[in-house]
Amino acid sequence: MTAEAPTGAVLRYSAFTTDPAGGNPAGVVLDATGLDDAAMLRVAAEVGYSETAFAFPRAEDGEFDVRYFSPLVEVPFCGHATVATAVALGRTGRLRFHTRAGLVEVDTAPGAASLTSVPTSSEAAADEDVRAALTALRWSADDLDPRYPPHWAHGGARHLVLAARTRERLAALDYDFDALGDLLRARGAVTAHLVHRRAEDVFDARDPFPVGGVVEDPATGAAAAAFGGYLRAIGEITRPRVLTIHQGVDMGRPSTLEVRVSPDDPRVTVTGSAVRI
Repeated sequence: MTAEAPTGAVLRYSAFTTDPAGGNPAGVVLDATGLDDAAMLRVAAEVGYSETAFAFPRAEDGEFDVRYFSPLVEVPFCGHATVATAVALGRTGRLRFHTRAGLVEVDTAPGAASLTSVPTSSEAAADEDVRAALTALRWSADDLDPRYPPHWAHGGARHLVLAARTRERLAALDYDFDALGDLLRARGAVTAHLVHRRAEDVFDARDPFPVGGVVEDPATGAAAAAFGGYLRAIGEITRPRVLTIHQGVDMGRPSTLEVRVSPDDPRVTVTGSAVRI
């Protein structure tokens, strides 16, 4: 490939599901050697999914440079496209993906993969950012769960974490696409990670992605990693925990993400299945 990715070179997988009708679809180019930025962006726009991953094999076995493009912009890291790429490679064992965010190790098994994020970080969101986000989401301050303070969280990409007090508030997502996109871009963020705690280790999530030209992601592995780091930062992780995040349900594309987080490791591991579309 020198300038364009042939149609047959773009694989289509859905991640964090075993059902092609569920999960988050991703484009995957297993050997993007020769593609420049403009070509990758063009391919991603043509594919039309929230992200397409472009892998560049290194000389060392199991080592790849990987880049991720939405239909509008490149993002530093994408979890669902990482899982999709790892499964599409058809290997069992450990892979090493060198991303714009840093090294991401991926342990693979048939039909599934576990990615270990770069070190996570999280900081409280300024009051003015929270007000702008609430206005864009058409939420009020009373819609927020006081147990979970608003944060900017990072797990390879930056996300605004907001917790809804009720599942009904989360389900009724109707937001100002341009206003939320402007806020996220101004703060170097990719999505708003909107969550509701269903049970102690179970959360529902929705992820508006206006930055990438996408109304909503059905599954967001990067945000799940950031959320694990967020919970550690606010003191919720006093022992190793395995969290389950349900996403995409309100879109009719249910996804399941398993998140492993420990108090003594700044990284987070996110596990999911992937299936070819």
